Amino acid sequence: MLPRIGISVGDLAGIGPEIIYKTFLDARLLKFCTPVVYGTATVLFDEFPVLKDAEPLTFRQVREAQDIASGKHNAVTCWEEDFTLTPGQPSEASGRAARQSLLAAARDLKAGLLDALVTAPISKENTQADDFRYPGHTEFLTSFFEARESLMLLASEDLRVATATGHIALKDVPSRLTKELLQTKLRILLKSLTQDFGILKPRVAVLGLNPHAGENGLLGTEEAEVVAPVLQRLQDDGHLVYGPYPADGYFGTGQFRQFDATLSLYHDQGLIPFKTLAFERGVNFTAGLSVIRTSPDHGTAYGLAGQYKADETSFREALYLACDLVRRRREAAQ
Repeated sequence: MLPRIGISVGDLAGIGPEIIYKTFLDARLLKFCTPVVYGTATVLFDEFPVLKDAEPLTFRQVREAQDIASGKHNAVTCWEEDFTLTPGQPSEASGRAARQSLLAAARDLKAGLLDALVTAPISKENTQADDFRYPGHTEFLTSFFEARESLMLLASEDLRVATATGHIALKDVPSRLTKELLQTKLRILLKSLTQDFGILKPRVAVLGLNPHAGENGLLGTEEAEVVAPVLQRLQDDGHLVYGPYPADGYFGTGQFRQFDATLSLYHDQGLIPFKTLAFERGVNFTAGLSVIRTSPDHGTAYGLAGQYKADETSFREALYLACDLVRRRREAAQ
């Protein structure tokens, strides 16, 4: 059975609808998955051009995921009201539509009507509401699927970077970075590398928190007091985990190529080098959940919206990875 991939549309004032539209102009994708977009196709895609010598992109609009057709483009209605959108200008309506799309797709994923979820970019600020107080997709899905912890894992063909702490202020990182948290994140990463990426004995590097990884305590003590004991414990259990490494030299010299994945200790420490090295083809995967969720590794890009210049490569890669993970987990379950 083709993987049923739910797609939340993100903030409609951004480039989400465009990158979804451009991706599915390639009809060959229907041989690999059944796409299910959560939103009204006429609102999402009517503004985009029909390319010369290409078949028009059409969607089967249905009210419930139970009615989707395998091997076809499907769209599930998840809002009723009409609204006017201005590309590049987020509004209350675009934020509400993003929430409704995400919530509907997540409910169907939990109900087993979908095999995976690919999320188009949201504005963390514009998506906030009384019933949605999450700093991002990762935190919402972790709560919705009742996981104790999850892990943001950025992946491309030859680079995987995870973050021990996510969408929190930099000043809060040291207090949040406990031995328990670090060990939990590393175990999630090790399990995902084996279960989802098929690496039987993964090699993982952990970065230091401070410049020069603390310089033996001169520039900070977190490396000796938090990171090193956790690495020793996991090594005693037979895992190939190493560090802490100074982040600048680790990426600058290409040392990351010696490992299957890297655990950074805060958001920008991992995402800046990842996006520098793999921005166009990178994918964000939420490890540690009972379900599969991927997304492109970029944001709403309001400045590009409405110009039909957005690059859909990262979204397409997120779709490919979701399909691969569905198949790998199905094979493991047999």
